[in-house]
Amino acid sequence: MMPGRGRSLCWVLPSFTNKGKGSGSRRIQIISSAPPPTPLAAHKQSTRKPSTMDLATEALGNLLPKLAQLLKDEYILQTGTKKDIEFLSSELETIRAAIRKVGEVPREELDDLQRIWARDAREMSYDMEDIVDAFMVRVQGPDPHSKSSAGQIFNLKYMIQKFTKFMARREVGQAIRDIKERARELAERRDRYKVDDIAASKKTTVDPRLKALYTEATEIVGIEEAKKQVIAGLADEGYGGQQKKIVSIAGFGGLGKTTLAKAVYNELKGQFDCTAFVSVSRNPEAKKLLKDILYELHKGGHPSANLDEIKHLIDLIRDFLRNRRYLIVIDDIWEKEPWDKVIGLALMENNMRSRIITTTRIIGVAEHIGGCYRLKPLCDESSERLFYGRICGSKDKCPRQFSEVSKSIMKKCGGVPLAIITTSSLLANKSEDIRVWNDVCNSIGSGLGRNPGMDDMRKMLLLSYYDLPSHLKTCLLYLSIFPEDYKIKKDRLIWRWVAEGFVQQDQQQAAGDQSFLEIGESYFNELLNRSLIQPVDIDGNEGTPRACRVHDIVLDLIISLSVEECFVTTVLGDGMESKQVRRLSLHNKSASWPTMKMPKLRSLTIFTPAGAVIDPTPSLSCYLLLRVLDLRGCELNDLSSLGFVGSLSHLRYLGLSGSTNSFDSPDQLPEELGKLRFLQALDLCETRVAELPSSVITGLEQLMCLLGGIRLGYVTRLPDGLKKLTSLEVLQQVVVTSGCIAQDLGHLTQLRVLDVRVTLSTEEDDDDGWTACGDALLESLGKLTKVTSLRIIFNSNTVSLDGSMTEQLGNLSLLSITNVIVVPTWITPAFLPVLSHLDIVVHHERRDDIIQVFGTLRCLRHLRYRVNEKRVVERCAVGSDAFPCVVSCELDAVHVVPCTFPRGAMPMLQDYKFSIGREQLLSMAVEDLGLGLGHLPSLRSVTVYGLDIYNRDDEAIKNKIKGVKEKLEQEAAAHPNHPLRIHGRFDF
Repeated sequence: MMPGRGRSLCWVLPSFTNKGKGSGSRRIQIISSAPPPTPLAAHKQSTRKPSTMDLATEALGNLLPKLAQLLKDEYILQTGTKKDIEFLSSELETIRAAIRKVGEVPREELDDLQRIWARDAREMSYDMEDIVDAFMVRVQGPDPHSKSSAGQIFNLKYMIQKFTKFMARREVGQAIRDIKERARELAERRDRYKVDDIAASKKTTVDPRLKALYTEATEIVGIEEAKKQVIAGLADEGYGGQQKKIVSIAGFGGLGKTTLAKAVYNELKGQFDCTAFVSVSRNPEAKKLLKDILYELHKGGHPSANLDEIKHLIDLIRDFLRNRRYLIVIDDIWEKEPWDKVIGLALMENNMRSRIITTTRIIGVAEHIGGCYRLKPLCDESSERLFYGRICGSKDKCPRQFSEVSKSIMKKCGGVPLAIITTSSLLANKSEDIRVWNDVCNSIGSGLGRNPGMDDMRKMLLLSYYDLPSHLKTCLLYLSIFPEDYKIKKDRLIWRWVAEGFVQQDQQQAAGDQSFLEIGESYFNELLNRSLIQPVDIDGNEGTPRACRVHDIVLDLIISLSVEECFVTTVLGDGMESKQVRRLSLHNKSASWPTMKMPKLRSLTIFTPAGAVIDPTPSLSCYLLLRVLDLRGCELNDLSSLGFVGSLSHLRYLGLSGSTNSFDSPDQLPEELGKLRFLQALDLCETRVAELPSSVITGLEQLMCLLGGIRLGYVTRLPDGLKKLTSLEVLQQVVVTSGCIAQDLGHLTQLRVLDVRVTLSTEEDDDDGWTACGDALLESLGKLTKVTSLRIIFNSNTVSLDGSMTEQLGNLSLLSITNVIVVPTWITPAFLPVLSHLDIVVHHERRDDIIQVFGTLRCLRHLRYRVNEKRVVERCAVGSDAFPCVVSCELDAVHVVPCTFPRGAMPMLQDYKFSIGREQLLSMAVEDLGLGLGHLPSLRSVTVYGLDIYNRDDEAIKNKIKGVKEKLEQEAAAHPNHPLRIHGRFDF
């Protein structure tokens, strides 16, 4: 009567009873209860270097809350199982504390016994987490609260469900008892070998940054231009008074910040009364730092510098600097706190034109200190000089057969001096063996850090890695999944982090205060801020990246760390057994599916060559613990054959890609996708899915991100039933086809990003249908109080979104509306208090829209206003207090008359674009064409549209265009930012 019952139970709770053995690619979790840092000025900071041991702590940190959740009454566990969980929770807390103690020592200084013990603790926590997750998935949370009726008792389906849950509870009890034994054995080994009492190695390590301080000037290559720019930043020109100036050099580890600072210091120090060059450790001790400054200033020490009181040391420095012009370099600052609470207090303002140079790897620290100068990588010419100079003296002396491989090596080094120096040093004594050159080239970005010759560079980069909080270590290591030079989309990465469990909401905050998307974006931005990833695909207005790349040298480091920690397995191979693999990334040279048995696999990503199309097979259905399945990197011949994916009940992220070989028909999603009850992100961007099946939508109640397909002109239509997706935070690239669906949007109150196109079905595509749809959509928008980005495109210009909002859209920062009759009356400061980006296309303009509506939005930075209707509108004058924050303004329509600007208007405007229509040209006198550009102090660029579309034989038009050109040139010549750039076609 119940076929496959045994198989089902085995599927639910895979056995993990290998006590204390094995290592594999593991998922690392975050903990949100880390203690706050101790104030530097008040207490001695810990000198602990976070090690990769932190990853074991993370794994345990995420398991403990899940065990607590299991103890809730709704899971109806057996009494003995509850006691076992309570014991296990207590034991794991103790093990976690022991790991933290062992983690006080950098990984390089731990012995094998400590590393093995911590690895086994991590392995046990992962196995336990798999058991808990499998149980929760199978029983689907708490039992229904509805009362059982006689009909239900004899309902076969109901009885099977109850029996299955009973067996699942029984199995989870046995599995927890097995884990309990492993935990007990682990604790006994800890006590037996006194793992957490083993002292750290006492060997003295040499700071890898020290060499930069003693580099001879003749060895320095490619910093001439950077040195000029830093010196110019320190110069008096354009700087009022006698105040001190600061330049903060920021950039990637190994980029040459210390070398540059030392070169500037050596060139300028003769102009100052006193100088000092002080390096700051990653965890600085306040008293030592102040004593180092005193020692440098006195060139040998101060008689009172042995004092231990921080305040007294600060006073000594201030007294010494009070009447002296000083030049001080503070090298390698890692946090704002040492500057705010120690260094900045000591380096006083003495009104003697003193100068301070700081260096840091963290952009946010440089911007906080002031005078941020972002150091760029070496140009190709300088890279060649440095590379060839260390190997064979010059490029001309390098054998021709090494030319191509040399270019590849320098490309991978990416202009980072330390990387170029290190790799060239490896090759200096092997200049005759091209095989060695090719091996070095192929290894960069695939774990070259394991090469002993790369130790110095590895240590330098490890400083940045060690400084990361534990959750960012995990997120950074995760990037080793992606191939070399791969452009990683920000949203794709964030939702994969969420699916893996790396993004955690702070339990101490009120529920819903910060979404998973917002937390994930903060992680992404922090890695950018620390120069560990490179921004790509920059938004033109906001200047924010939509994607990132990992520098080959950083990729090399994280791949080597990932292999050491058994975090990710790739096609590059690292010797791990397939049964231990938890995270697999296939960079296939040929299109194929994995065939290995990997019972613990949690994440699978496949990248295939461009144009290679593969036929999916049900082989993936055996990976029952799979949480992330990302197939965006390969082309699938037939999405409808992916029905077997419906059996992957743990799946949280699913990314698909259709084939470009077929242009005639859209992709079809299988109905079985609706079974993925725990799916959080469905990414269809690379597909031609024209419509989502209703059964798919109604089954995905935990979905947080839905990205529709936009490939080859197809845009995904939404079905009925959308209102059930109440967990959605992101809904993009989809089509609304009815007023009912527009009304359903109002139920998605967790939305942060909404991007829809409204195209009514044939039955509703009339004036009444569009009116009803507009009213329904307006009502829904008033309920989306958490939305931060809203884009709407109407396939009709008869829609009105005019009306009143029930709630303030207090979080909306970006608003884009295309094709509405007029500017909606709810676009006001009262309803949109933080709006910074507005892009709107209307059919009809009301005269006061620009001034009385847009001009009053106090946070508005970017405005693009387009009008479709062609008619003459009177020139409008911008008020003196309007548009206080706007930096770019585009009035893009053939009839809009340019605005005139009085003094005080648009004080921050940098980029102004407008168009002039034929009627305006003919009706206005040339002398009336003045725009008042001289009243815009920040203006950098003016662009004029519409002057190249008129009849070239029309003399009146030609004369007016000539007049426009002359008038603008006059204003540009008189502008304080002369020469002001004027763009537009003026000549025929």
